[in-house]
Amino acid sequence: MRIGVDLGGTKTEVVALDADGVQRLRRRVPTPGSQEGVVRAIRALVEGAEAELGTRATVGVGIPGSLSPRDGRVRGANSTFLNGGDLRAELEAALARPVRVSNDANCLALSEAADGAGQGAASVFAVILGTGVGGGIVVDGRLLEGRNRIAGEWGHTPLPWMTAEEHPGPRCWCGQRGCLETFLSGPALAADADGPGARDASALAGRPDPAARAALARHAGRLARALAMVVNILDPEVIVLAGGLSNMAHLYADVPRLLPQHVFSDVVDTRIVPARHGDSSGVLGAARLWLVTEASLAR
Repeated sequence: MRIGVDLGGTKTEVVALDADGVQRLRRRVPTPGSQEGVVRAIRALVEGAEAELGTRATVGVGIPGSLSPRDGRVRGANSTFLNGGDLRAELEAALARPVRVSNDANCLALSEAADGAGQGAASVFAVILGTGVGGGIVVDGRLLEGRNRIAGEWGHTPLPWMTAEEHPGPRCWCGQRGCLETFLSGPALAADADGPGARDASALAGRPDPAARAALARHAGRLARALAMVVNILDPEVIVLAGGLSNMAHLYADVPRLLPQHVFSDVVDTRIVPARHGDSSGVLGAARLWLVTEASLAR
């Protein structure tokens, strides 16, 4: 039995997969606002799942950040209370077993490459477009974390081919300006349509007013530029979109149409598709961390 935990900004979800990859249990709770609370919540979810299923399991956890290769501490998490903490060590002590921890976008990529929208593709780039923006890379079934364990940190690269009006870009919580997250996230899209402080982008696609239509067009154009940069570097077979904004149907028509303007190739037939597992991809990928080769997740 393999247990996966997806530690999100607002909810924490657990899933249990049997040896055949079949879901045997799924639960979610609100995410606490402290590392201590997170450890208690994950322990309760894992122990509750094991008690219900009558068996002990491996545990993988997806987080909105990454672990430093220097000391294993969390860094780059937009749930900023996690940064600097030794979350993996605390979870291993609480659960009395090894725990694998990886970025939530890595877990998304792993899940979608295994049996999701990227199944059968040799290379998959998976994108989270939600409250935050991130990416993960799987090549030949192997999750790439990179030398510094930041492979796929697409959300904190700058928007390419900025216009004069866009430059230098909004200030990002990471300290830089013009990060993709400040242009492509849900809050960024809502603010572009309705002004600073607006947060809800979910209803924009259904609005007929010119401000909403213009904001959606700018967002699609920026997403096309941002993904063209990935195609120029990685040239993946499939790009999988997940997160709340991935439900906007126009992206799957507009972005492929705009992509060739910025890709250095005479042919651009990269598939851009929605995640098959939807918002479950992260937690399913976390459970699959124990199937990844030791080399790709060496501790």
